[in-house]
Amino acid sequence: MRMNKRTLILCVAMLLSLLVNGQQKWTLKAREGDMEIYTKNIENSHLKAVRVRCLVPATLSQLVTVILDVNTGAEWVYSTKSSTLLKQVTPAELFYYSEVSLPWPVSNRDFVAHLIATQDPQTKVVTVNGPTVADYVPEKKNIVRVHRSYGKWILTPVKPRTVQIDYTLETDPGGSLPAWLVNLFATKGPSETFKKLKAQLAKPRYQNAQLAFITEP
Repeated sequence: MRMNKRTLILCVAMLLSLLVNGQQKWTLKAREGDMEIYTKNIENSHLKAVRVRCLVPATLSQLVTVILDVNTGAEWVYSTKSSTLLKQVTPAELFYYSEVSLPWPVSNRDFVAHLIATQDPQTKVVTVNGPTVADYVPEKKNIVRVHRSYGKWILTPVKPRTVQIDYTLETDPGGSLPAWLVNLFATKGPSETFKKLKAQLAKPRYQNAQLAFITEP
């Protein structure tokens, strides 16, 4: 029995070690004010996952409203040429199409994402998951469809009208991309997006946003 306990303890210790090592794979690439941008290697890929942590002066409803207002994505999401709502399933769930502009001679990319917002009733933390659905609409000529991508927003209220964002994105844009372009989208892309997100939140149309499925702390 004693050996079984020791074996169990050893297994738990090894598991915790693996979890800690996994968390340490994120590498800080840039810090701008209260915004931190991290990257890490994606297994079996030459591309990198991106993580952004920052504070924004907003309520949860304001922030979720901006994220789900997909028709305005081109106003603040880096390199977005177009962003269009395809289907509103519920106030907290939708499908949308977006085209991403890339510099010549690289072909533009497009994708369909399925956004679902949920809130933990105890902590009030909001999670917005955004996996791609590659075959939701037909592919377009001369545009490369993104078949694998997963974005996730974790929105934690820290004090009245202040939310901590923890955003992660893992994507395979398909085809071959030059290293400089990959690096651009891993650093400048997140920086520009989150700067514009703060400006977007300050626009009058979002100031009094209230969502029935979101409870403010």
